Amino acid sequence: MAERNQGDKEAHGEGDSQRQPVVRLPGEGRAYRMPAMHAVFHADGAETGDAYSVSEWRLEPRSEGPGAHAHEDNDEIFRIVEGTMSVLVGDSWTDAPAGSVIIVPAGTTHDFANRTDAPAALFNVFLPGGFERNMPAIVKWYEENA
Repeated sequence: MAERNQGDKEAHGEGDSQRQPVVRLPGEGRAYRMPAMHAVFHADGAETGDAYSVSEWRLEPRSEGPGAHAHEDNDEIFRIVEGTMSVLVGDSWTDAPAGSVIIVPAGTTHDFANRTDAPAALFNVFLPGGFERNMPAIVKWYEENA
């Protein structure tokens, strides 16, 4: 995909260590495809000094997300940008329509799923950053277990 900066090099620790502005237009970013789920990273790693990670996650209709999990050292902010996403926070599921915002403190179990007949997507900020480093292993896990 096209880039408007040195995002790929900076996100993986290459290139200038000074942070630069990041501009992503529709269709840009680093994409990771998994069965029924698609992630695009807009900023992470050296782009943000590992301060945060910015990504978008899309789920096909009637599909599950990553599975219930918690990040002991990371907060997450989700904003539903398309459709209705079912979101688990703690032990409670909420059907969150587009425009909803969910804030998940570190250590809190969470998950998301699309239980509707239409696509759904959410925008994610992961604090502090560095999450994208996990994506190759996550994609590989889905390839081997799907």
